[in-house]
Amino acid sequence: MDISPKEYVVAQITGDYAMLRRTDAPSDQLNQVALALLPEGLEVGSRLRWEMFVYTLLS
Repeated sequence: MDISPKEYVVAQITGDYAMLRRTDAPSDQLNQVALALLPEGLEVGSRLRWEMFVYTLLS
């Protein structure tokens, strides 16, 4: 299991979920994550960093 830091951009928000696309290792895959696990103030295009099982909103 790779738990090294990863960076994402919010590609889509649908209901209670956000679809995240990796930016540090481009891929066609989207990761579906519950909004409850993500920081408040999130919108499409927001940049996130995942580290130590926590998502942080990047400026």
